[in-house]
Amino acid sequence: MSFFLALAFLFFIGSVFGWVLELFYRRFISNSNPDRKWINPGFCIGPYVPLYGFGLCILFLLSYMGNALGMNSVWGKLVIFFIMAVCMTLIEYIAGITSLKLLHIRLWDYTNEWGNVQGLICPKFSFFWALASAAYYYLINPYILNALFWLSNNLAFSFVVGQFFGVFIIDAVYSSQILVKIKAFADEHDVIVRYEELKMHIRTAQEKAEEKTHFFFPFLSEHPLREHMMERLEKMELRHPIRKRDK
Repeated sequence: MSFFLALAFLFFIGSVFGWVLELFYRRFISNSNPDRKWINPGFCIGPYVPLYGFGLCILFLLSYMGNALGMNSVWGKLVIFFIMAVCMTLIEYIAGITSLKLLHIRLWDYTNEWGNVQGLICPKFSFFWALASAAYYYLINPYILNALFWLSNNLAFSFVVGQFFGVFIIDAVYSSQILVKIKAFADEHDVIVRYEELKMHIRTAQEKAEEKTHFFFPFLSEHPLREHMMERLEKMELRHPIRKRDK
């Protein structure tokens, strides 16, 4: 039970840290945000990105297994970092392809990156995953084990983790309703909706109309979501490029 709570806490920390990382990346670095606006990243409305939560749990488990197997040599650690980078890239691909194929929503786009696969993964970000894995292994993992298991045996800690997952589940249900609406539109018009671009379009449209913007509720608008998507329709990615879109 304590091991499960430790993973739950890592998921919580990773999700929140990933949200902060993505927030600043989109604000100051990403080419998809030329106006440098503060955009709430991810598909949830709250300050967390679950992909990073799962990723941190994977890094923890791989580090734990590596130490248990005695992979402490230079080559052993390089093997661990490589496996970590592969696993993180795989998680990224699974999340991206699931959203793309089932919901017809592109959560991120690496199309302009060299060596990309379906615009979902690319060597550049796999390299960053490897660097992040090494940083975790050396800077975090040695100091986190005792703290994790101490916290996992603390009743107050368990209560905080429970609260987080309660809010997270409610958020996931609410966000899923938005995804269902976007999928219905994508199916109707045979397109793929770029999630982050849609959020930025809504934000820009609200600012031009001098409407109130909502950072944590980017799809909350005085105009229906469908109307905003219709405005972006001609710029959306066709699911079947050889077909002509119905007028």
